[in-house]
Amino acid sequence: MNKWLIRGVVLALVGVGLVYGGILLWTKVINKPEDRFDSDDLAAVVDVTTTVAGDSPDTTIVDATPAPTDDDPTGSWTATSGSEVGYRVKEVLGGVDTEGVGRTTDVTGTLTIEGTAITETTFSVEVATITSDSTRRDSQFAGPIMETAIHPTASFRLTQPIELGSFPAPGATITAIAVGELTMHGVTRDVSFEVSARIENGVIGVLGGIGILFADYDIDNPSNPFVTTGDDGLIEFVLAFRRA
Repeated sequence: MNKWLIRGVVLALVGVGLVYGGILLWTKVINKPEDRFDSDDLAAVVDVTTTVAGDSPDTTIVDATPAPTDDDPTGSWTATSGSEVGYRVKEVLGGVDTEGVGRTTDVTGTLTIEGTAITETTFSVEVATITSDSTRRDSQFAGPIMETAIHPTASFRLTQPIELGSFPAPGATITAIAVGELTMHGVTRDVSFEVSARIENGVIGVLGGIGILFADYDIDNPSNPFVTTGDDGLIEFVLAFRRA
C-alpha cells in the first residue's frame, strides 16, 4: 500500500479520535449537563437562609418576613422565588451519549389545601424563557420545536385532589401520585406522576417529573444533522409555595 495512503488513513483515524475525545471531554467534564432535581433541591427551596453576596461562604442571612406556622397549611399558596421548571432530553452528540437540559425560574402557580387534601394545583411557564447551555439548542427549542410564537405557555393543572391523610411534620418529606392535565405546544394530555412534598419555614416545596412522548404533543422529533435525540423527554420541576 502506498505510504502516503497509509499516512492519510492514520491521520484520518487520529483526527476522528481527537474529535471524539473532544466531544467526550466537553459533554462529560467541561460542560456536563445539570443533574436532575432531587431531594437536595427540595430541601433547598424550603430553606429560608441565603448566602450573602460578597461575604464569606459561611455568612448567611435569614428571611426577615415572619414565617406562618406549619401546623395548619389550610388555604391558598402561591409559587414564589426558588421555583424552577425545565426539560431533560437524551441526546447523542458525535456518538457520545449526553443530555440536553433547559430550565427557567419564570414560574407562576397556585396550590390550595382543604383539610388534609391538596385540592387545586396549577403551574405554568413562558416556554421561551427556558434556556440551556447552548444558544443553538435554545433557538431550535423556542422556534421549530415548541413554536413559542404560537404556543407561548406550558402548564399543568391538578384534576384529582391528593388526599394525604395527614400532613408531614416540618422537615419531613411525603410522596404521592398527582393526576392532572399537562398542556404543551397547544395540546392537552392527561398525566399522572409521583411528587414529593415538604413543608418548612412557611414554605411548601414540591418536587416531581413528568415523562412525555413528543408525538403526544404534536412535537416533531428534534433530531438534526448534529444531534440525535430520542422520542421522549422529561418535564422536571421543583416548586416553592408561600401563603397567598
